[in-house]
Order: sequence, then C-alpha cells, then structure tokens
Amino acid sequence: MSWLGIVVIILGLYLAFKLVGVVLKLAMWALVVVGAYWFLAPLLGWPELAEVVYVLGPDTDRVL
Repeated sequence: MSWLGIVVIILGLYLAFKLVGVVLKLAMWALVVVGAYWFLAPLLGWPELAEVVYVLGPDTDRVL
C-alpha cells in the first residue's frame, strides 16, 4: 500500500468520525426540541405530540 492509500484511509476515518459527531448532535437537538414541545404544548394550548405525530403520519385511507 502506498503512502497515498494510507493518507486516504486516515482521511476517511477522520471524516467518518466527524459525520458520526454531526449525526449525534442532530439527534440530541431533535430530542431537545421534541422534549420541549412535549412539555410546553399543554401549557400553551397547542396540540399534544401524539396528535401532531398522528397528523404527520402515513395516509392509511388511500388505496394503492
């Protein structure tokens, strides 16, 4: 294996590590937003989280 191959492998591992970090940060932010909505929705008179998920869910009335 040449030095170029080693550099490509190291760069690929570094980018994969960064990508995992970004995905985990996005997942944590999504958890924070959903948790805040779950807590604040009843206080603000908004629909509950279950109703929002039901409305955004798949359309089961449509026949394929």
